[in-house]
Amino acid sequence: MSKQTLEVAGREVTITHPEKLIFASGGHTKLDLVRYYLAVADGALRGVAGRPMILKRFVKGIEEEAFFQKRAPGNRPDWIEVAELNYASGRSAEEVVVRDAAALAWVVNLGCVDLNPHPVLAEDLDHPDELRIDLDPLPGVPWAQVLDVAHLAREVLEDHGLTGWPKTSGSRGFHVYARIEPRWLFREVRLAAETVAREVENRAPDLATSRWWKEERQGVFVDFNQNAKDRTVASAYSVRPTPDARVSTPLRWAEVPGCRPEDYTLDTVPERHSANDDPWRGIDDAPGSLRALLELAERLGPAEKPPKGAGRRVQTMPLIEIARAKTKAQAQDGLRRWKARHPAVADYLEPADVLLDGMRGRSSIWYRIRINLQHVPAAERPEQEPLEVDYDPWPDAPGQSR
Repeated sequence: MSKQTLEVAGREVTITHPEKLIFASGGHTKLDLVRYYLAVADGALRGVAGRPMILKRFVKGIEEEAFFQKRAPGNRPDWIEVAELNYASGRSAEEVVVRDAAALAWVVNLGCVDLNPHPVLAEDLDHPDELRIDLDPLPGVPWAQVLDVAHLAREVLEDHGLTGWPKTSGSRGFHVYARIEPRWLFREVRLAAETVAREVENRAPDLATSRWWKEERQGVFVDFNQNAKDRTVASAYSVRPTPDARVSTPLRWAEVPGCRPEDYTLDTVPERHSANDDPWRGIDDAPGSLRALLELAERLGPAEKPPKGAGRRVQTMPLIEIARAKTKAQAQDGLRRWKARHPAVADYLEPADVLLDGMRGRSSIWYRIRINLQHVPAAERPEQEPLEVDYDPWPDAPGQSR
């Protein structure tokens, strides 16, 4: 097995298979990825230092699905710190806590392309110190609309005493973070984030939505559920598993109107980081209070919930399911077969009518595709058929709902 040893932060870090291609289209190897994170370590550590981290490991490169590892490897160096987290399932896990550039290089060597920390510090696992707003555009939504919603989120945060810090997600969306005093429980932080989402929708209902059910959304979904306990989000300066190695890049608000996510990559961000300093350098200086947002939540009252019948949610849209697949490619192949059998129906569909969901399985993501037939005349809507792909993500879990 090929190895290369780097001296980082006064420690020796062994990089195994340094020549392994991670981003085949760009020719970037594992060693290139490690060197990237060391080049931006100052900014990357600002996003992850002291936080327990789920290890999202791409052990075969980004062409294969990642698996999620909560528990820190047992054969870790004695200088790798861990924190024990308790989950709703009743299980617990000792998760890696990165403190310095050496630990950063060590987790990247494990196959972590992006970094996924919890919004809490290891010293206080019950009280988040971050509020995370994840802007998720529906298919067909232009990038300019995403940026308009980002500015609205900033306004709502500022109107309620919080400072928003923007960054590209490295994918289709956009993130706005706010540091908060670690005084509130997860449920209160999630409620505050939901209140931001509802207020953004109230101010611009044609641009944004806070509706939880995907088939009922339009425009940009202001995803508040990323603040629920156990959820993680790719942190600042994370390289994302895209062919062009895009980076979730911190910005100044003055840069947001003209920003383009494809401009921020593994190749370009180190120079930007070195030349411009880190736009998020002051993020820890003035954590804010959630009091004003929680007071607004009381004034708004409970968010609208979908109706229920016989204890279950009543479906409000004409949905059919097409595929449940282990990989996105398999799910999309199933969709193509379905469209080939129903070409007249496919012609009615708008981009947002195809609902592609990445679903968290036991240790990896699986994919579901549903079709919203809302734009298909009722008389021409096909019935639910056997799935084009019928993958079971819970084969050994009796009683587990699919």
